[in-house]
Amino acid sequence: MVLVPSVPSIKVNADMYGHEKMVQQMNQLINNDPSLKGAIAGVSIRSAKDGKIIYAQQGDVRLRPASNMKLLTAAAALNVLGEDYTFTTEIHTDGPIKKKTLHGNLYIKGKGDPTLLKSDFDQMAEVVQKRGIKKISGNLIGDDTWYDDVRYSLDLPWSDETTHYGAQISALTASPTKDYDAGSVKVLVQPAARKGEKPSVKMTPKTSYLKIINKAVTGAEESKKNITIERVHAKNTITIKGTIPIKAKPEQDWIGVWDPTRFSMSLLKQSLTEHGIQVTGKLKTGMVPDTAKMLTTHHSIPLSELLVPFMKLSNNVHAEILIKEMGKVVKGKGSWENGLKVLNSELVKFGVNPKTLVLRDASGVSHVNLIPANQLTQLLFTVQKEKWFSSYLHSLPVAGAPEKMEGGTLRNRLKDPLVRGKVKAKTGTISTVSSISGYVKTKSGQTLIFSILLNNLLEDTKGKKVEDRMLTIIANQ
Repeated sequence: MVLVPSVPSIKVNADMYGHEKMVQQMNQLINNDPSLKGAIAGVSIRSAKDGKIIYAQQGDVRLRPASNMKLLTAAAALNVLGEDYTFTTEIHTDGPIKKKTLHGNLYIKGKGDPTLLKSDFDQMAEVVQKRGIKKISGNLIGDDTWYDDVRYSLDLPWSDETTHYGAQISALTASPTKDYDAGSVKVLVQPAARKGEKPSVKMTPKTSYLKIINKAVTGAEESKKNITIERVHAKNTITIKGTIPIKAKPEQDWIGVWDPTRFSMSLLKQSLTEHGIQVTGKLKTGMVPDTAKMLTTHHSIPLSELLVPFMKLSNNVHAEILIKEMGKVVKGKGSWENGLKVLNSELVKFGVNPKTLVLRDASGVSHVNLIPANQLTQLLFTVQKEKWFSSYLHSLPVAGAPEKMEGGTLRNRLKDPLVRGKVKAKTGTISTVSSISGYVKTKSGQTLIFSILLNNLLEDTKGKKVEDRMLTIIANQ
């Protein structure tokens, strides 16, 4: 049973703002919706104008936020790093260039850039080529020491290890597309022209770092699609099994690679080879020596632009990279421990009480993270005054907006005219948890701030339907 507390101050605020009907409808929905039977609903609604709480249902109860955790991470990153902050990747050499040969090693030093594409490695190779280098007599060495060597956050489920949203965190990593799913590859499976033939498989970026074992078959047009794309634990072998019907739409998935540092090095070697540069040595990891000379520096897009795929598409790897980057910049070491210390100190500036929270990662994938809904709405109220708030607000998914980089995780939700385009919010989903927090423009023209945290659900998809009903009630004010 979900209890609705009777809090006089909340009722007074509701009366002041003329939201008595909303309070009644919210209470009725929370108490009577079968999806919430045996679950916990934490709800907080504030005025965006003065921050007063209009409605709270278990608003001070600590609940798992899922990806609503990213609201905290993004705010802290903007405050600590700034909107114009970029990540750099450096190419160094430690030997002389004679007769078109680099007599020494070539180094690539990663500093956390999650946006490196194959085309960026091509540009680096082009710089090496323009230096007249045709051969590298030494090794290609990757330096990922900008962060520590802990690859997974404390509570990441083992089952997430091979997924793009559970990819390893490295200061030297690469992405397959401009969605910037760092540390992963995109695998596309298309049916063959004839029944019984193997479907075609395309991997982005095209690389030999991972091996594809294709055990799938093209089935009859009326057969059922049941393709699985899975990577073997601790290896870079992807096995494809099952059936894909003739004329069926392609099946695609994003797979986290094992060791993104070496993956990035292999992409650079591939680009060097494609530019006519021979690497005679091996791929190794190590540190750039102080005596090395820098050939070129590549800069990422600014943080204000990175926030869009990070928040709209709810990118876990971006969150964990940002927490390590804050740890590196402020504390001198890029680790979860240091990054979370920085996050806690930043939250105080936004009126959030860290003593009410349990924070274990930056993405919300942990089931140990705990945040009260009232603390989330407090954050969302306070950040409105920050100079970077427009970038923060722009990064949030927009209800019912069909374009991926606008609607994000809300593009297929809240399409009713009452709410379409009027809700800007961060969604969240982990097993048994669904959440959504953000801003809503109401029928009367007010802006309300809300946080809805639903825990202990049997089906998170039903939780999202409950959230959409709640947001329709709020928007109708």
